[in-house]
Amino acid sequence: MQPQWVPTERDIAEARITDFAAFVAKRTGVRAPDYAALWQWSVADPAGFWRALWDYFELGEVAGEVLANAEMPGAQWFPGTRLNYVDQVIRQLNTDRPAIKAVSEDGPIREVSWVELIDSTATFARTLRSLGVRPGDRVAGYLPNIPEAVIAFLATASIGAVWSACGQDYSAKAALDRLGQLEPTVLVTADGYRFGGKAHDKRADVAALQAGLGTLQATVAVTQLGLDVPDTMPWHEAIDNTEAMSAVITTESVDFDHPLWVVFSSGTTGLPKGIVHGHGGVVLEHLKAAALQSDLGQDDTFFWYTSPSWMMWNFQIAGLLVGATIVCYDGSPTYPTPDALWRITSEVGATVLGTSPGYVLACIKAGSVPRADYDLSTLRMVGITGASLPTSSALWLGANVGDHVQVSSISGGTDVVSAFIGGVRTVPVWPGELSAPYLGVALDAFDAAGQPVRGEVGELVVTAPMPSMPVRFWHDDDGKRYHEAYFDTYPGVWRHGDWITITDRHSVIVHGRSDSTLNRHGIRMGSADIYQAVERLPEIAEALVIGAEQPDGGYWMPLFVVLASGAELTDELKTRINNTIRTQVSPRHIPDEIILAPGIPHTRTGKKLEVPIKKLFQGADPARVVEPSAVDNPDLLDWYSAIRPGGSN
Repeated sequence: MQPQWVPTERDIAEARITDFAAFVAKRTGVRAPDYAALWQWSVADPAGFWRALWDYFELGEVAGEVLANAEMPGAQWFPGTRLNYVDQVIRQLNTDRPAIKAVSEDGPIREVSWVELIDSTATFARTLRSLGVRPGDRVAGYLPNIPEAVIAFLATASIGAVWSACGQDYSAKAALDRLGQLEPTVLVTADGYRFGGKAHDKRADVAALQAGLGTLQATVAVTQLGLDVPDTMPWHEAIDNTEAMSAVITTESVDFDHPLWVVFSSGTTGLPKGIVHGHGGVVLEHLKAAALQSDLGQDDTFFWYTSPSWMMWNFQIAGLLVGATIVCYDGSPTYPTPDALWRITSEVGATVLGTSPGYVLACIKAGSVPRADYDLSTLRMVGITGASLPTSSALWLGANVGDHVQVSSISGGTDVVSAFIGGVRTVPVWPGELSAPYLGVALDAFDAAGQPVRGEVGELVVTAPMPSMPVRFWHDDDGKRYHEAYFDTYPGVWRHGDWITITDRHSVIVHGRSDSTLNRHGIRMGSADIYQAVERLPEIAEALVIGAEQPDGGYWMPLFVVLASGAELTDELKTRINNTIRTQVSPRHIPDEIILAPGIPHTRTGKKLEVPIKKLFQGADPARVVEPSAVDNPDLLDWYSAIRPGGSN
C-alpha cells in the first residue's frame, strides 16, 4: 500500500517535534534519527521523557522526583511540584490574533481577544470567589460550545476549583446523573441553543437542574436566545469590571495531581463514572498532543467540531496552551447544507479541522466537493476521531479536500482526555491506518493470554503509566472501580477496550470498541441511559441497544425491543420511543431502526449480552462470540444470528 500523504523535507525541518528531538539530544545525548526512535526512547525512559517535556515548555521548578512510583494503578508523578493549568494559558497572551472565534448558525463570527479572554477569566474568577467557591469545590456547566464555557472553565481552574460540564443536548436527567454526583457549588448555564435551524429553549431543564442540585449557592446564565432565566445571575454581571477593581488574574498554585476537571464515562453499566484528571497531567499531555503531535502554535486556528459533553471539548481548549486560536461552534455540522463544517473552516481560516468518520461519510453521500466549493488554502490537517476512518473515506478526503492536507486519525479516550495513537507531522499517512503511537504512550496489542501480537487483532493496552491517566474516579475512595475499569484483565497493564492491529511499519489499525459504549459522531452515551428511558414505557418489557461500526465508516445503532403482553410495535409506538429518547436522553442517539425481538439474551448473572450481539452484527462467527452455556436463553442467539446481514434468514 502506498502512503496517502508524505511529509516534505520542509515539513520535517519546521515541525515542532523536530525541534524537541534536537532539545532532547542536546540535553540527554539521546539522538533519535526518526519518530520511531524518539517514541522508543520516550517509552523506555518515561521519567526522562516527561521531564524533558516539562523543561522544553519551561513549566517551572520541579520539586523532586518525576516518577516516584511507576506501578499501575497508583503511579505518582511529580510529587511536591505545584502549578496551575491557567498559568500556561496566560503565558500565551497574543494581542495580534484572537484567542477564540465563536461561530453560530445565524449570526456573524464573534472574536474574543486574548486580553478579553484573560480579563473575563479574572473577573469571573472573582465572582466565583464571592459566591463562596474555594479550591476543591465544584463548578458545573450546562452549556453549548460557546466562549463563555471556556471562560467559566478557566476561571474555575484558576482558583483551584474543579470543573465539569454537559452540553445542552443532554436532558436534565442525563445531566443530573453526571453533575449531581459532584455536589457543585455553582452552575453555569444558558437559556438554550440553536441546532439545525431551530431554537431549543432549555429553561425548564435548567430549573430541573437547579432543583436537583441541592448544594447550589448560585446559578449564572448566559443569554443565547434572548430569554430570561429565573433565579440566576446574568453572565454580563458575573464578568462586569466597571467598578474600580483590578482584573489582573491571580491563580491558585496547586499540587500536580490536584483535580482540574471531572469528565464522565458513558454510563453503560449504571451511573456514569466521574473520571478525575489533575492539573499537571493534563498540561503535559495536552502540550505534547497539541504542539508536538499536531504541530499547533501561535499561527494556527484550531477548529474541532465538539460539545462540552465530549472530551474533545477539553482537548480543543489545549489550543490555548500553545497560543493558537480556537473555534467554538454550537450548531449542526450539516446545517444548512451537509458541507457546513467545510464552509466554516473557510470562513475562520482554520489550519486544523477535527471531525468524525460519520460526518465524512455524510459529505460523500451528499456529493460534496469542499476543495471546489470553498477556499481551504489555510487547511493543513484534518483530524478524525470518534470511530475508525475507512480507507475509502481517507482517499475521498485526499481527492476532495486536498492531497496536501494531512489526514490525522486519532484514537484515545475520555479516560486519558487525549489520544494514544494518531498523526505526527514527520510520519507518512497510510489510508485506513493511524500513523503511530503518541510519544510517551507504551502502546501494545495483547492476545487473551496477555502476550503481544503483531499483524493480528489484539486488545489495545498501555504497559507504562502516563501523567494524564485518571487521578481517581469520583466516589471511589478505595480505587476498586478504577482497578476494575482498566486493570482486571491484565494486572498492572491498562486495557482500554479497543481492538487494534499493530502493523510492521508501526502504524495502527483500530477495529472498534470491544465494549458496549454507544459512540455516535464521537458523542459517547451509555446504553443504560437508553434503557432507563425506553423501558419506562408501558408497552416495552425490555430493550437492547448496540452501536456497530460499519465497513464504509458508518455507524448502525439498532434498538431491539421486547413488548409487553398485548402490545404491538406500531408506527405510533416507534415515534413515541424516539421522542422519549430525544427528550430524556439525547437527540443525537435516536436509533437507526427499532426491531421487534423475541427476547433479550443475558449472562447467567443477568447482564445483557451487548458486546456479543454487537460482534455478531460486525460479522463475527456466532460460535466464537459467546459460550452458549453462559447465556440464560441460548436459543435467542440463533435469532440474532439469523437477522444480521448475511445471516441465515
